[in-house]
Amino acid sequence: MSQDPGTELSEKTVLRRALLGARAELTPEDTARAAGLLAGSALELAELAGAGTVAAYVSVGREPGTRALLDALRERGVRVLLPVLLPDNDLDWAVYEGAERLARAGRGLLEPVGERLGPEAVCAADAVLLPGLAVDARGMRLGRGGGSYDRVLARLARAGAHPALVVLLYANEVVTRVPEEPHDHPVHAVVTPEGVRRFAP
Repeated sequence: MSQDPGTELSEKTVLRRALLGARAELTPEDTARAAGLLAGSALELAELAGAGTVAAYVSVGREPGTRALLDALRERGVRVLLPVLLPDNDLDWAVYEGAERLARAGRGLLEPVGERLGPEAVCAADAVLLPGLAVDARGMRLGRGGGSYDRVLARLARAGAHPALVVLLYANEVVTRVPEEPHDHPVHAVVTPEGVRRFAP
């Protein structure tokens, strides 16, 4: 039996607050150490090792760090696409050209300053790294609730694109269950500082 949408929404809100509260307790040393471990684990993923184009994002605050991973992928010759938040919360994309080519944007984000490639550019990615707050045993991801990546996943589905979907999290954010809605999509793998977990398709 499906849950009442209002109940489901409140469950997500409660879980988001708890997870963000746990992140708030992390020290800069905690996040730096985790970022290095995440990069090492992620770079061993076959889905990234064989990728020509990876859609990713620049971590901010106490999010699991992506900076080292972005640079390592770029050094490998991977074309890394980074999101640019549009006024309607959809995402445009531009190529990552190094940390010096990132600019501060709204909501504390860092965005690439290069040519905008359009929202459909993500459909060319071999792998998409998704931000999130949790993932459960089925691979269902809990995002922050803004809906930007729901649009990305819907766009990929409409285009018939099937990139590897990977979420980067801290170990405590792999949970038994997250509340889901009809538009939610499972991911293929989660990377934490402790390693990689894959989910059955």
